[in-house]
Amino acid sequence: MWKITDENSKVEKSVVEIFEKDNAYHGRVVRILPTSKRTHCDQCEGELKDKPLVGMVIISDLVKTANGGEDGKILNPANGNTYSCYIELVGPDRLKLRGYLGFPAFGRTMYYNRLKS
Repeated sequence: MWKITDENSKVEKSVVEIFEKDNAYHGRVVRILPTSKRTHCDQCEGELKDKPLVGMVIISDLVKTANGGEDGKILNPANGNTYSCYIELVGPDRLKLRGYLGFPAFGRTMYYNRLKS
C-alpha cells in the first residue's frame, strides 16, 4: 500500500494498492484520506464519470523497462485526463512516478510513500 501526497499542497490524498494482473502492474485506490476533498471522479468522462475513487484503478498497464522502471498510464481524477507515466522504486519505501504527455520532460513528478502496517 502506498500513500499519495500532493507535492504542492503537501495534503495527504489517498492510499493506493499496486497489484499484478495480466503480466502488468496496476494501482487501485483503496482509501481516501480525511484531508482529501475529492471522493468521486467528477471530472472524468464516460463510464468513470462521477464514480467513487475508492476501488478505481488509476494506474494501469505498467510494464518493465530496460532501465528497471515501469511504463504505463495514470488517470488524474482532478481533471479526468489520462497520461503516460513512468514509475520506479527510489528507496525501499518510496516510489517515484512521472506523469506526462508526449515526452517525460513535459510532465509532473509525484512520490508515493509506503504505508507502514
